[in-house]
Amino acid sequence: MSGTVTPTLEVRDLRTHFFTRAGVVKAVDGVSFTVQRGKVLGLVGESGSGKSVTGFSIIGLVDPPGRVVSGEILFQGRDLTKLSEEEMRDLRGNRIAMIFQDPMMTLNPVLRIDTQMIETVLAHEKVPREEARRRARDALGMVGIPSPEERLQAYPHQFSGGMRQRVAIAIALLHRPDLIIADEPTTALDVTIQGQILAEVQKLSATTGTSLIWITHDLSVVAGLADEIAVMYAGRVVEHGEVGEVLDRPLHPYTVGLIGSVPSRNRRGEPLRQIPGMTPSLLNLPPGCAFRARCPRAAEICREEPPMREVLPGRDVRCFRPHLEAAEEAVA
Repeated sequence: MSGTVTPTLEVRDLRTHFFTRAGVVKAVDGVSFTVQRGKVLGLVGESGSGKSVTGFSIIGLVDPPGRVVSGEILFQGRDLTKLSEEEMRDLRGNRIAMIFQDPMMTLNPVLRIDTQMIETVLAHEKVPREEARRRARDALGMVGIPSPEERLQAYPHQFSGGMRQRVAIAIALLHRPDLIIADEPTTALDVTIQGQILAEVQKLSATTGTSLIWITHDLSVVAGLADEIAVMYAGRVVEHGEVGEVLDRPLHPYTVGLIGSVPSRNRRGEPLRQIPGMTPSLLNLPPGCAFRARCPRAAEICREEPPMREVLPGRDVRCFRPHLEAAEEAVA
């Protein structure tokens, strides 16, 4: 179709499995979503839901015994699952960047910060070394590191954990990539620095058209940052929609529980609400809906596998018995 804009990223029915001695772990099991240019997708869910593995699958960093077994990952129309390791290396860090939860996955402890940042620039672009250094210094300033010129000459161990994370974020921003995958990168930072970095990231998306996948369990971060939200549970997306719609009127019982267990949503003095039970083992998921054993709305039909379906305009949910009552009341 002429005139349509190719999305920055389109993930179609992605499946990433880990082949262990105990059996096959279906860490990502049929995940689909689209991220348009300059938009932010919040990928949320509790630990073990498959959020991080989805990010690693996109950037091609799933280690054995894991591998992408099927599906398409279309980056600006190119299927990343069909590219060679060399072609992926050209894209990784240049057009697609990942910010990890642990900054030491990005930083080499024995090299100075300037060496690491300058080499990152020169690995993908033929620019004078002085220009690469200037860009490194500017990137450090952008993430709020004071005296960036001096700090360039430091080693990672001379920074606090929060400062190291800011350096890792600065490295991801160096090439103004088309897509950044951020895996809980602000979890270890204090709230003022977190706010500063989120503001910078938003500005980057707005001014350069960088698309962002922000992986987190923190709904308050997603509320202020994302355009759309995809909620994951047991390797699958169970709800997807515009961020305000999903957070104000959640449809899937798991999303309702996730939002309800945020402490600020509970009245002072009352016991904190929580979702009963534990995430099921991905080695032996129960038949039917994976959330069934923890769900207050579970019925006999939930023994079957619920499909992902659009139940309201722009609202997709993987549930036979979604919370449509609240959504319909709000519309009425």
